[in-house]
Amino acid sequence: MTRDGSDNPARPPAGVALCALADLADPGSKGFRFRQDSKMFAGFVVRVGAEIRGYVDSCPHAGWPLAAWDDRYLTREGDLILCGGHAALFRPLDGVCIAGPCADERLTQWPVAVVDGQVVTT
Repeated sequence: MTRDGSDNPARPPAGVALCALADLADPGSKGFRFRQDSKMFAGFVVRVGAEIRGYVDSCPHAGWPLAAWDDRYLTREGDLILCGGHAALFRPLDGVCIAGPCADERLTQWPVAVVDGQVVTT
């Protein structure tokens, strides 16, 4: 399986509406899970101002999901993505790890865009 999940049949195709932009706090984050048969795809989106980014929900160091609680991908300050497993920190707009055991690695992008007020897969 590829790291970005592109060969995962549970990964949603382009054009799937994930949520309304208005439902995503600024800064904020929201996770999504998709299942097809025995396969699952997990991703999340983050919002910082007018910028939206999507990432595969998998720590580059350990492979486990990042959020310890639903939709809680950001630090309390909302300025960084936090891995709940070992407290690695990632910049929200490029996914680069700036602290922790995966320093200089990056989260895998999951392409998303805002179309007519909806966050959608691309």
